[in-house]
Amino acid sequence: MFTIRARTEQRDDRAPLAATTAADNSARTHSLSLFPPPLLHPNPTSTQPPHRGSGGSNRARTGTLMLSAASSGASLVLSPCRADMFSPRQPWIQQDQRELLLNKRRGWQSYRLLRCNNSLHLHGLATRCVPDSNGRRPALITLKHRRLSPLDLISSKKEPTPLDFLVVDRPPAQLGTEGNTDAGPRQPGLPNSPPKAGYVNVKMDFAYLLSWLLTIVLEGISAQGVYAPPTVSIMHSGQACNIEEERYTERVYTIREGETLELTCLVRGHPRPQIRWTKTAGSASDRFHDNSVFNETLRITRIQRHQGGRYYCKANNGLSTPAIKSIRVDVYYLDDPVLTVHQSIGEAKEQFYFERTVFLRCSVNSNPPVRYSWRRGREILSQGSDKGVEIYEPFFTQGEIKILKLKNLRPKDYANYSCIASVRNVCNIPDKMVSFKLSNATASPSIKLLIPEQIVVNPGDSVSMVCVTTGGDPPPTLTWIKAIGSLPETSVLKGGTLTLHSINAEEAGAYSCLANNNVGNPAKKSSTITVRALKKGRFWITPDPYHDDDNIQIGREVKISCQVEAIPPDELTFSWFKNGRPLRSSERMVISTTDPDVSPGTTSLDIIDLRFTDFGTYTCVASLNSKVVPDISIDVNISSSTVPPTLSVPKEKSLMVAREADTVELQCLVSGKPKPIILWSRYDKEKEKELPMPDGSMQMESYDGLLRIVNVSRDMNGIYKCQTSQYNGFNVKPREAAVQLIVQYPPSVEPTFLEIRQGQGRTITMTCRVLKAYPTRVLDFEWKLGNKILLTGRFESQDYTQIRVDHLSKDNYGVYSCSISNEAGAGTCSFLVTGKAYPPEFYYDTPNPLWQNRARVYSYMLQWTQMNPNAVDRILAYRLGIRQTGQQRWWEQEISMNTMIQTGELITHNLTELLKPEAYEVRLTPITRFGEGDSTIRVIKYTDAPMTNPHLGEFNCAFENDKICGFTQDRLDNFDWTRQSASTRNPKYTPNTGPSADRSGSKQGYYMYIETSRPRKEGEKARLLSPIFSTLPKNPYGSTNGAYCVSFYYNMYGKHIGTLNLFLRFKGSTITENLIWSMSGNQGDQWIHASININPSGTFQLIFEGIRGPGIEGDIAIDDITVTEGECRKVDQPRNNLKTGGAVSVLIHIWLFPVTLLIAMLSHRR
Repeated sequence: MFTIRARTEQRDDRAPLAATTAADNSARTHSLSLFPPPLLHPNPTSTQPPHRGSGGSNRARTGTLMLSAASSGASLVLSPCRADMFSPRQPWIQQDQRELLLNKRRGWQSYRLLRCNNSLHLHGLATRCVPDSNGRRPALITLKHRRLSPLDLISSKKEPTPLDFLVVDRPPAQLGTEGNTDAGPRQPGLPNSPPKAGYVNVKMDFAYLLSWLLTIVLEGISAQGVYAPPTVSIMHSGQACNIEEERYTERVYTIREGETLELTCLVRGHPRPQIRWTKTAGSASDRFHDNSVFNETLRITRIQRHQGGRYYCKANNGLSTPAIKSIRVDVYYLDDPVLTVHQSIGEAKEQFYFERTVFLRCSVNSNPPVRYSWRRGREILSQGSDKGVEIYEPFFTQGEIKILKLKNLRPKDYANYSCIASVRNVCNIPDKMVSFKLSNATASPSIKLLIPEQIVVNPGDSVSMVCVTTGGDPPPTLTWIKAIGSLPETSVLKGGTLTLHSINAEEAGAYSCLANNNVGNPAKKSSTITVRALKKGRFWITPDPYHDDDNIQIGREVKISCQVEAIPPDELTFSWFKNGRPLRSSERMVISTTDPDVSPGTTSLDIIDLRFTDFGTYTCVASLNSKVVPDISIDVNISSSTVPPTLSVPKEKSLMVAREADTVELQCLVSGKPKPIILWSRYDKEKEKELPMPDGSMQMESYDGLLRIVNVSRDMNGIYKCQTSQYNGFNVKPREAAVQLIVQYPPSVEPTFLEIRQGQGRTITMTCRVLKAYPTRVLDFEWKLGNKILLTGRFESQDYTQIRVDHLSKDNYGVYSCSISNEAGAGTCSFLVTGKAYPPEFYYDTPNPLWQNRARVYSYMLQWTQMNPNAVDRILAYRLGIRQTGQQRWWEQEISMNTMIQTGELITHNLTELLKPEAYEVRLTPITRFGEGDSTIRVIKYTDAPMTNPHLGEFNCAFENDKICGFTQDRLDNFDWTRQSASTRNPKYTPNTGPSADRSGSKQGYYMYIETSRPRKEGEKARLLSPIFSTLPKNPYGSTNGAYCVSFYYNMYGKHIGTLNLFLRFKGSTITENLIWSMSGNQGDQWIHASININPSGTFQLIFEGIRGPGIEGDIAIDDITVTEGECRKVDQPRNNLKTGGAVSVLIHIWLFPVTLLIAMLSHRR
C-alpha cells in the first residue's frame, strides 16, 4: 500500500491526526494520511446552480488538479477553476447520505478520498466530495481527472498537466452526523485558516507516483469489489439451559429433553450465501425436513435424546470453499429409576430366608450421568455407615447401575428401601425416587399357561391364551408379547388372558407371557400358534433315468411327482387317482412320500414297465386335517402325445429393433405336452453376467412364451434368454433360446437449454454437442432463430455443430434452436440470446443499515452489487419498487446510473420515511437499452432489539441509535454512562471539560460520556458493558486463537480527569476480567485514537470503566468503537511531512520502490 503525505500551504504545528488503514474486498483501497488533511475551498466566482436529486439539493463546484514532474518530485496542486466547466443540466442522483453520483463525460476517471477513522482512503469509484465552508475537514473528497498514462507523467517535465476535478457540497440535512456546518470550536489538529493561495499543494516523489499508478492498474484488473467468500457463526436461542465454550472444539449447547431447540446460522459474504443445516458432517442420514434444512434458523420442538449430536451449518456462495461451523447439542434427561431385588447376580430361585445375602439393584437412563443415594426408611445409607451394608457399582457399567448389598440379612434389614436418582438439578430436572419393601416373604414370580405349547387352528378361528401366576411377592404383573413384531391390532388383553379374533396366517407365531415383580428375573412362558394353509402346487414328469432318451416309451419307467407347501407339514396327506378312480400302491404303481427333511410336501407315483393301458389322467390331491382349508388337485396326462418340450425363436424375431417409449413383444415358441412355463432372463454378453429384468426381478415367468415390455427405454438393450422350467413339465435339461433387443433413441444433446446474455455489437458462438444416439450413422442438424432456418447440414466425423453471430443487434436476439435428428427422432439444443441484464445482488452485510431513527419513521441504507455488469450493455438505471409487506401496490422510481458499473462495485440508495415498525418488500430491476433485466426482491425489517450476540466479522458502534448497539449499563457500579450530542446537552453543562462535538466533529453526532458533577464523588465508577461476542478457536488442535482489534476514540479533557479503563471479560464456567488498557489525567481538548490487540479463547465482553476524579471538571467520553478480526494495523504517524535531503533520502527511495512494486505484484496475484 502506497502512502501520499500531503501538506497545506500554511503549516500547522498541532498534533497530527491519527490515521488507520481499511482494506477489504469491497474496493481497491489506498490510504492517504493527511497531516493535517487538506481543505478544499470553492472558487469565489463560482456560480454553479444547485442540482436537485432524490435526496435533496446539492451544489457543484469545480477545480483543477495540477500534476507536474520536477527534479525534486511531482507536485499535485488543487486550485479553483471555472464554474462552467461542467454543464448544469447533467443529472445528479443521491446514492446514500455520504455518496453522490454524477454523470460525467467519457474519458474521465474519478478517485474518491473517503474519510474513515481520521484517515482518507482512495477509492476508484464515483465523484463525490463534501467540503466544509467553515474550514473543517471534509468527509469526502473526490478528484475527477482524465485518465493518464505513464507517458503523460514523464513528458510533463516543466508544464503542469491540468486534471479537472469536481467538488460537491451537500446540505447538513442529508449528511447526518457528517454534514455539520454549524459554527463552533474547531476540531483540534485542523488549521485555523484556509490556505492563502486558495489551493492545496501535495508533493510526491516520481517513483512513488509510478508505483502507485502500477498498484491501481494491477488491482483494477483483479479487483473483486465487495464479493467475499462466506463466513459463519452460530447463535443459540430457544430454551437452552447451559452453553459451554470448549477450548479446542466447538461449543456445547445443553437442553432438556422436550424443550425447543433453536440455532441460528449467522453468515456474511457476498453474494448472499445459501445456508444448509446438517447433522453428522453432512451425510445423507438423519437429515431434517426441507423447510428446516435450508433456513438460517434450525428449530426443533420437543427435542428428543436421539436428536442430540453435532449440528453443522454450511454456507456457500460459490466463492472459495464453503464455510462450515458446528455446535454440539447435548440433550439432558432423567428416566424413572428401576429397582430390582436379587438373591445373587443371577436369577433368584427361592424365598429370602434369614442369613441370606440380598442385592438391591437400582438402574436408570440419564444424561448427564446420574448420582445415586440410598435410604432405609428415613435412614440415609452410605458406604461404611453400616457394616452389614455395602454400596458399589459394577465394573462393567458406566454409572447406570448402583447396587446395595445386604450381607447376611438381619431383622432390621427387612424394611422399605428407596433409591434416589439425581442429575444435580441441571436444566431444572428434578430428582426421581423408587421404593421397594423387603420382607421375609419376598419371592420372584412364577406363572403357568392354561394352554398347550403348540396350538394349531384354522383360518378365521378365535384363540384365547390364559396365563396365571403361581407365586411371587410382591404380586407380579402379567403381560403378553409376540416373538416377532407387535401384538395384532384385533387382539384383546385382559389380565393374563390374550384373545385373538379371526386369526389369519400373518398372525401365526410364538406368543409369550411375562410376569415381573422386580424380584429376580421375570418369569416367561411361551406358546406357538400355527394357522393351517396349503399353497403352490407343482408337478413334473421324469422319464426313465437309465436311458438317454427324454421321451416316454412303452416298456420303460416313468415317474410323476407332486409337491405342495403345507402348514403344518405333519398334517399333509396325499391321494392319487387315475381317471377319477383311487389308486393304491402296487408292484407296478409305486406311491411314495419323500422324506420331509429332504423335500417337504412331495409325493411320487412310479409307473414301472409302462403299458398302453397305463395311459390316462393322473390326479394328485393334497389335503390337511381340516374341512376349512380346501384341497389342492394337480392333473397330469400321460399318453402317446406326451412329449418333452422344444424351444425356438422365429427367425424374423431373433433381432428386435424398437424405438424408445414403444411397446415391444419378445417371443419364444414352445411345444411339447404338457407345455412348460417359460422363464425369461436378461444377459450382458460383454460383462458375462445376468442383468435385472425391466420389472427389477432377475426372472419373469410366461405361460405362452411371450415377454411384453411396455415403454421400452435405452437401458433395456441386451440379450433376453428364454428357457423351459423344470416344474409343471418334463424334468429334463432346460431348453434355451435367445432374442436380442436393440432400442433406438434420438440423440441426447447438450446443452438442452442455455441462456446467453450479451450486449449489442458483440460476437457469440453457440455449440450443440451430441452425447449419445442410436443409430449414429446418419445425423442431420438444423439451426433456427424462431421459425427462420439459418443453417442445415449433416455430421461427418465430429460430434458437434456450431453457429456464430457477429455484431449482435436487436434483430439477433431470440431463441436459437439446433435440432439434431436420426431415424428414432430428434434432440434439440435451445439457446436464449438476450440483452437482459442479470439481477442485482443485495448486500446484506451493511454494519448499520438503519439510520435517521426518529420517533415514527426510519431510514434504511439499501446496498447492492450488479451481477456480471459487463455481460450486457451498460446499465442506464434501476427501477426501484417498494411496498409494505402484505400490500398489492408497488411504488416505483428510477435510479439513474451515469457511469459504467464495475464488478463488485457497491451501490447505495437510501430509503427514507419508512413507517415504524412496518416491514417492506424492495424490488430492484436493472434497465439497459435492451429493456428491463431480471429483478431481485428482498424484505427489509425494522428492529429495535439490541444486539446480544453480534457477528465478529466487524462490529461498529458510533452510538447514533438510542439502542447504543446493544451496550448495557452495569447494575453493580455507582452511576451510569450517558448518551449525548453537543446539540442536545444541558445548557448548564460544566465548562472546560468534555467534548464539544462527536469524534467526526459533528454537533449532531452522539457519543457516550460520564457526568462527574455533583452528587458524584471521587473514586465512583461507571461501567458500560458491550454485547457478548462469540468466537471459535482458529486452530482446533492447539491453543492458538484468532486475534481481534479493539479500536475506539476517547476524550479526556479537564483538570479533574480521573481514569478510563478497558477490561476484557471472558464468559465461561467462571467469569474473569483482565485490564487491557488504561489512561488517567487530562489529555487535552481532542479525540484520541486507541487500539488494542486481544486474543480471546471463547466468548468475551468489553467493559469501559470510567472513574470520577477529584472534581467536577472530569468528564470522560468515548466514541466510534470497532471490533474487527485480525491484529490492529501499525500506522506511522510522523509529526511533520518535511522531506529529508541528501543521499539518505535517495537510498530510502531506491529501496522503497522495488518493495512497493513487489507488494503491488503480490496484491495482483491474490
